[in-house]
Amino acid sequence: MSGRTVTAWLGFMVAALLPLPANAHSGPPFPIVSDRAIGAYSISIWTDPDTTDNGSAGGQFWVMIAPLTRAAAMPASTRATVLATPLDSAGEPTSAAATPVRGDPSTQFAAVVLDHEGRFRVEITVDGPLGRATVDSEVAATYDLRPPPLMILVYLMPFVLVGLLWTAVLVRRRRAVPPGSPAVRRGAAGES
Repeated sequence: MSGRTVTAWLGFMVAALLPLPANAHSGPPFPIVSDRAIGAYSISIWTDPDTTDNGSAGGQFWVMIAPLTRAAAMPASTRATVLATPLDSAGEPTSAAATPVRGDPSTQFAAVVLDHEGRFRVEITVDGPLGRATVDSEVAATYDLRPPPLMILVYLMPFVLVGLLWTAVLVRRRRAVPPGSPAVRRGAAGES
């Protein structure tokens, strides 16, 4: 094969292996509620709504709670609960109690099981000495876009093929140089 043919095939293989755009979330958490005033609280919710096949709690939620009156401190006994209900199927709701992050009741974390891809209604209930408040929103749960182990091999294939082709070219060039030629003597003597 000529160099152009090899380059064309490699270009085709790379283009064929490029991922197609997907309507999925991959990356850091993002806000679904920002500074919503409800009851005695200002509530913000950030999420990373990943779904899993193994039943682990992949839907992560960070609840930031602040008292509306800035002079008041957030009581340590304030707790949030996350409830996720599927909107596109007849699945069961899942819930989890949030726990303070590093002991700070104004930032709490909970993870719930989102058992399939699709839309979920998320309801956050905050309960504490300042009263009770409920806020809801929606998220689209998706699989985390990290490739499965088998796909890593597929992604590595173009690099392995380029390495094999490069090795074949080097071996062919090495065989094409006669044993007593000046190029071989210079390499053996360490000259450049």
